[in-house]
Amino acid sequence: MYGVNCAFCHGSDARGGEGRPNLLRAELVLNDRNGELIAPVVQNGRADRGMPAMAVSMPRIVDIAAFVHSFRVGGYDVSRMRPPSIVVGDPKAGEAYFKTARAGRGGFGGPAAASNVPPATVTVTPASGPKVEGRLVRIDDFIVTLTLADGMPRTFRRDGETPKVAIHDPLQPHKDLLRRYSDTDIHNLTAYLVTVK
Repeated sequence: MYGVNCAFCHGSDARGGEGRPNLLRAELVLNDRNGELIAPVVQNGRADRGMPAMAVSMPRIVDIAAFVHSFRVGGYDVSRMRPPSIVVGDPKAGEAYFKTARAGRGGFGGPAAASNVPPATVTVTPASGPKVEGRLVRIDDFIVTLTLADGMPRTFRRDGETPKVAIHDPLQPHKDLLRRYSDTDIHNLTAYLVTVK
Protein backbone atom coordinates (compact mmCIF):
# COMPACT_ATOMS: atom_id res chain seq x y z
CA MET A 1 0.00 0.00 0.00
CA TYR A 2 2.84 2.40 0.81
CA GLY A 3 4.52 1.65 -2.51
CA VAL A 4 1.34 2.35 -4.49
CA ASN A 5 0.16 5.45 -2.60
CA CYS A 6 3.19 7.12 -1.01
CA ALA A 7 6.56 6.04 -2.42
CA PHE A 8 6.40 8.26 -5.51
CA CYS A 9 6.64 11.34 -3.27
CA HIS A 10 8.18 10.12 -0.04
CA GLY A 11 10.61 7.56 -1.51
CA SER A 12 10.74 3.80 -1.01
CA ASP A 13 12.55 4.34 2.29
CA ALA A 14 10.25 7.19 3.50
CA ARG A 15 13.13 9.68 3.38
CA GLY A 16 11.63 11.88 0.68
CA GLY A 17 13.98 13.39 -1.85
CA GLU A 18 14.03 16.14 -4.46
CA GLY A 19 12.18 18.52 -2.13
CA ARG A 20 9.63 15.90 -1.08
CA PRO A 21 8.88 15.45 2.65
CA ASN A 22 10.92 13.05 4.76
CA LEU A 23 8.37 11.08 6.79
CA LEU A 24 10.93 9.69 9.23
CA ARG A 25 11.65 13.12 10.67
CA ALA A 26 8.19 14.69 10.28
CA GLU A 27 6.81 15.75 13.67
CA LEU A 28 3.33 14.53 12.76
CA VAL A 29 4.66 11.03 11.96
CA LEU A 30 6.90 10.97 15.03
CA ASN A 31 3.86 11.72 17.25
CA ASP A 32 1.58 9.27 15.45
CA ARG A 33 1.04 5.83 16.99
CA ASN A 34 -1.39 3.86 14.80
CA GLY A 35 -2.23 6.15 11.91
CA GLU A 36 -4.53 8.45 13.91
CA LEU A 37 -2.52 11.57 12.96
CA ILE A 38 -1.52 10.35 9.51
CA ALA A 39 -5.12 9.49 8.43
CA PRO A 40 -6.47 13.07 8.20
CA VAL A 41 -3.48 14.14 6.10
CA VAL A 42 -3.82 11.20 3.73
CA GLN A 43 -7.61 11.42 3.43
CA ASN A 44 -7.86 15.25 3.19
CA GLY A 45 -4.52 16.01 1.55
CA ARG A 46 -2.45 19.15 1.94
CA ALA A 47 -3.18 21.33 -1.05
CA ASP A 48 -0.75 24.01 0.17
CA ARG A 49 2.09 21.47 -0.07
CA GLY A 50 0.97 19.74 -3.25
CA MET A 51 -0.37 16.60 -1.58
CA PRO A 52 -3.70 15.41 -3.01
CA ALA A 53 -6.45 13.83 -0.92
CA MET A 54 -6.52 10.05 -1.26
CA ALA A 55 -9.44 7.68 -0.80
CA VAL A 56 -7.62 5.26 1.49
CA SER A 57 -9.55 3.42 4.22
CA MET A 58 -8.53 3.67 7.87
CA PRO A 59 -7.45 0.00 8.12
CA ARG A 60 -5.10 0.53 5.17
CA ILE A 61 -3.74 3.74 6.68
CA VAL A 62 -3.05 1.81 9.89
CA ASP A 63 -1.03 -0.70 7.81
CA ILE A 64 0.84 2.10 6.02
CA ALA A 65 1.59 3.80 9.35
CA ALA A 66 2.92 0.52 10.77
CA PHE A 67 5.22 0.22 7.75
CA VAL A 68 6.50 3.80 8.12
CA HIS A 69 7.02 3.28 11.86
CA SER A 70 9.07 0.14 11.13
CA PHE A 71 11.97 2.32 9.93
CA ARG A 72 14.51 3.17 12.58
CA VAL A 73 15.15 6.88 12.93
CA GLY A 74 18.85 7.58 12.95
CA GLY A 75 21.73 8.38 10.65
CA TYR A 76 21.43 7.95 6.92
CA ASP A 77 22.47 4.30 6.82
CA VAL A 78 20.52 2.91 9.77
CA SER A 79 17.23 4.41 8.61
CA ARG A 80 17.38 3.17 5.03
CA MET A 81 15.69 -0.02 3.92
CA ARG A 82 18.13 -2.89 4.12
CA PRO A 83 18.07 -5.47 1.34
CA PRO A 84 17.28 -9.04 2.30
CA SER A 85 20.29 -11.24 2.85
CA ILE A 86 21.49 -12.99 -0.28
CA VAL A 87 23.34 -15.63 1.74
CA VAL A 88 21.45 -18.85 1.09
CA GLY A 89 23.97 -21.58 1.82
CA ASP A 90 24.52 -23.84 4.82
CA PRO A 91 27.39 -22.46 6.95
CA LYS A 92 28.14 -25.85 8.57
CA ALA A 93 28.42 -27.56 5.17
CA GLY A 94 30.55 -24.63 3.98
CA GLU A 95 32.88 -25.01 6.95
CA ALA A 96 33.27 -28.74 6.30
CA TYR A 97 33.97 -28.09 2.61
CA PHE A 98 36.47 -25.36 3.49
CA LYS A 99 38.37 -27.62 5.91
CA THR A 100 38.39 -30.55 3.48
CA ALA A 101 39.61 -28.43 0.56
CA ARG A 102 42.21 -26.71 2.69
CA ALA A 103 43.61 -30.01 3.96
CA GLY A 104 44.16 -31.32 0.44
CA ARG A 105 46.75 -30.26 -2.08
CA GLY A 106 45.54 -27.44 -4.29
CA GLY A 107 43.13 -26.35 -1.58
CA PHE A 108 42.68 -22.92 -0.12
CA GLY A 109 45.69 -21.01 1.08
CA GLY A 110 45.85 -19.50 4.53
CA PRO A 111 45.88 -15.78 5.25
CA ALA A 112 49.53 -15.50 4.20
CA ALA A 113 48.71 -16.99 0.80
CA ALA A 114 46.17 -14.26 0.10
CA SER A 115 48.45 -11.36 0.98
CA ASN A 116 51.37 -10.00 -1.00
CA VAL A 117 50.49 -11.92 -4.15
CA PRO A 118 52.88 -10.88 -6.91
CA PRO A 119 51.31 -9.58 -10.12
CA ALA A 120 50.87 -11.72 -13.20
CA THR A 121 53.86 -11.70 -15.53
CA VAL A 122 54.16 -12.57 -19.18
CA THR A 123 56.82 -13.88 -21.53
CA VAL A 124 56.48 -12.79 -25.16
CA THR A 125 58.48 -14.69 -27.78
CA PRO A 126 58.46 -12.79 -31.10
CA ALA A 127 58.93 -14.60 -34.43
CA SER A 128 62.36 -12.97 -34.56
CA GLY A 129 64.35 -11.52 -31.72
CA PRO A 130 64.79 -12.33 -28.04
CA LYS A 131 62.09 -13.16 -25.51
CA VAL A 132 60.67 -10.23 -23.59
CA GLU A 133 59.45 -10.60 -20.00
CA GLY A 134 57.60 -8.23 -17.71
CA ARG A 135 54.50 -7.51 -15.65
CA LEU A 136 51.30 -8.11 -17.59
CA VAL A 137 49.31 -4.92 -18.13
CA ARG A 138 46.77 -5.98 -20.77
CA ILE A 139 46.10 -8.82 -23.15
CA ASP A 140 43.38 -9.37 -25.71
CA ASP A 141 43.09 -10.94 -29.17
CA PHE A 142 44.98 -8.06 -30.79
CA ILE A 143 47.70 -6.86 -28.41
CA VAL A 144 49.69 -7.76 -25.33
CA THR A 145 51.09 -4.96 -23.17
CA LEU A 146 53.67 -5.46 -20.45
CA THR A 147 55.92 -3.35 -18.24
CA LEU A 148 59.62 -4.19 -18.30
CA ALA A 149 61.77 -4.38 -15.17
CA ASP A 150 62.98 -0.81 -15.80
CA GLY A 151 59.37 0.47 -15.87
CA MET A 152 59.18 0.94 -19.65
CA PRO A 153 55.97 -0.29 -21.31
CA ARG A 154 56.07 -2.56 -24.37
CA THR A 155 53.16 -3.50 -26.59
CA PHE A 156 53.17 -6.30 -29.13
CA ARG A 157 50.61 -6.79 -31.86
CA ARG A 158 49.07 -10.25 -31.85
CA ASP A 159 48.06 -12.26 -34.91
CA GLY A 160 46.73 -15.61 -33.81
CA GLU A 161 49.57 -17.46 -32.06
CA THR A 162 52.23 -14.95 -33.13
CA PRO A 163 54.04 -13.85 -31.08
CA LYS A 164 53.97 -16.71 -28.59
CA VAL A 165 52.61 -15.47 -25.25
CA ALA A 166 53.00 -17.31 -21.93
CA ILE A 167 51.20 -15.84 -18.93
CA HIS A 168 52.47 -16.62 -15.43
CA ASP A 169 49.61 -15.90 -13.04
CA PRO A 170 50.24 -16.72 -9.36
CA LEU A 171 46.47 -16.85 -8.81
CA GLN A 172 45.89 -19.39 -11.59
CA PRO A 173 45.51 -22.36 -9.19
CA HIS A 174 42.68 -20.49 -7.47
CA LYS A 175 41.07 -19.63 -10.81
CA ASP A 176 41.30 -23.28 -11.85
CA LEU A 177 39.34 -24.24 -8.74
CA LEU A 178 36.35 -22.22 -10.00
CA ARG A 179 35.63 -24.92 -12.58
CA ARG A 180 35.43 -27.52 -9.80
CA TYR A 181 32.97 -25.67 -7.55
CA SER A 182 29.26 -26.38 -7.80
CA ASP A 183 26.72 -23.66 -7.09
CA THR A 184 25.92 -25.40 -3.82
CA ASP A 185 29.60 -25.40 -2.81
CA ILE A 186 29.87 -21.67 -3.51
CA HIS A 187 26.68 -20.85 -1.58
CA ASN A 188 27.79 -22.96 1.39
CA LEU A 189 31.31 -21.48 1.39
CA THR A 190 29.88 -17.98 1.26
CA ALA A 191 27.51 -18.73 4.14
CA TYR A 192 30.45 -20.05 6.19
CA LEU A 193 32.80 -17.19 5.33
CA VAL A 194 30.33 -14.50 6.44
CA THR A 195 30.36 -16.11 9.89
CA VAL A 196 34.16 -15.79 10.15
CA LYS A 197 35.16 -12.53 11.80
